[in-house]
Amino acid sequence: MRVTWPLAARCVLAGTAAALLLSGCSSDKPADQQSITISAAASLHGAFDEIAEEFRSEHPEVKINGINYDGSSTLATQIVEGADVDVFASADERNMDEVTEAGFGHEPVIFASNTLVIAVPKDNPANIKSLSDLAGASTVLCASQVPCGNASQQLLTKAGVKVKPVSEEQNVTAVVQKVAAGEADAGLVYATDVEDEPDLAAIVPERADEVVNSYPIATLDDNPAAQEFLDFVTGERGQQILTDYGFGSGAAQGNG
Repeated sequence: MRVTWPLAARCVLAGTAAALLLSGCSSDKPADQQSITISAAASLHGAFDEIAEEFRSEHPEVKINGINYDGSSTLATQIVEGADVDVFASADERNMDEVTEAGFGHEPVIFASNTLVIAVPKDNPANIKSLSDLAGASTVLCASQVPCGNASQQLLTKAGVKVKPVSEEQNVTAVVQKVAAGEADAGLVYATDVEDEPDLAAIVPERADEVVNSYPIATLDDNPAAQEFLDFVTGERGQQILTDYGFGSGAAQGNG
């Protein structure tokens, strides 16, 4: 004999079955705790690509959805405006402060440092030798709100040099590309940005060691996988990779 259940009872049973099905398919740890999205300063591109590759091999259970590389000021704005990001690595403390003061993220950790160099084409056609030469050259700089731009202005001010740039870029990668393409005589970039650029040469300017950018990293939520990535970056292997790419110790004091 076929039993006909009242409509209300059928709905309750259906809901119970669906709940049991969902609970049976889920793991003890929420799915979003096994994936992370990272925003990192453009100058970290090479180092973080390698760090991410090694992190994946050590943590196959964690999926890195992607790493968004750009100027730290652009990334900070995106995060404050609601971008879904689990880990933020900035090229300066000022932009990290913008994020944390807006109520995002946990206490940042300084994990690397960087200084500026004058990047010129390999053959240096403008014969650039010092910061003072930039005043009369076709020079490209980062925009002042970008960490490399802020550091550039500090360095030029210390040297008493005024530069009218032919362009101001939103991230250091764009400065590197313009100089490498011969669109400018020179540009101020991080020492790490010239390391693997075959078309560029680096000139260490006077007083460069007085303008040091400290790089902070922070998790922006309670995702355990994000903390695992941060721990890898600040751990022995992550620090070795950063050193290999020319970054200084995270113990350096930044320019804020």
